[in-house]
Amino acid sequence: MKFSIDRQDQYTIIKIDEEKLDSSLAPEVKSEFVTLQAEGVKNVIVNMEVVKYSDSSGLSALLVGNRLFNENGSFVLCKLNDHVMKLISISMLDKVLDILPTEEEAIDSVMMDEIERGLSQEGGE
Repeated sequence: MKFSIDRQDQYTIIKIDEEKLDSSLAPEVKSEFVTLQAEGVKNVIVNMEVVKYSDSSGLSALLVGNRLFNENGSFVLCKLNDHVMKLISISMLDKVLDILPTEEEAIDSVMMDEIERGLSQEGGE
């Protein structure tokens, strides 16, 4: 498997274990996002510590995840290397994607979003 999945109660972490997030891996990542959403997962953190390169199909996979999970939950990228971050910045996707430096910060962000959604739902009842 080219990525690992760590399921927790409030979030799921996908760690991509390949140096290249390109056309050979992107379809698998996209289908995993779709599967997780179908299973009711609301919050996904993508740990990209190992990824040193991404192409447009890799970015497309991340955008699919972002679209799927940001509707009702959170989608956070963490531990991006400089090359991948530069590609995301050039593509102006840093304005669209939620990117944090560490997995711990990503988890904290997801938990805060969960608390805020819980509070806003209570207020709306």
